[in-house]
Amino acid sequence: MRTRLHGHRNRYRCAVERNQAGKYCVRIRAQFARHGWELGVWFLASSFEQSMRKLQQALRFLQRNEERLWFWGVDRTDDPNLSGELLNVAGLKLDKRTEFPRQASILVLEPDRAVAAELLHPVRRDLNHSLASGLRAAGD
Repeated sequence: MRTRLHGHRNRYRCAVERNQAGKYCVRIRAQFARHGWELGVWFLASSFEQSMRKLQQALRFLQRNEERLWFWGVDRTDDPNLSGELLNVAGLKLDKRTEFPRQASILVLEPDRAVAAELLHPVRRDLNHSLASGLRAAGD
């Protein structure tokens, strides 16, 4: 999917939800500034701590492999499954859902910049808060 970003920064919308099995489903909607395209991915984790560790790994993977993912996912549209295979190596799956949870946290990074752990503290806080408010709403 093509999208235009203002500036030269990648934007990552992150959301976490608990599924019926009690696992944490983490979704990432990445908007890459360099080529103006968007990629949705998701993964499952068994605990919130594990989901945050895997989120950091996933963001690092997306930052490092932006060019390869774009090349195989957008530029080489004759076989879109290749970008899915690249994602599977990192434990990610393509997110084909069009809707995205309202309670999401946003992280903005310059392309090729490393994802430092301290940059994820606000994301972690926001996602933890969204989970807590979702559980309170479900319990009412």
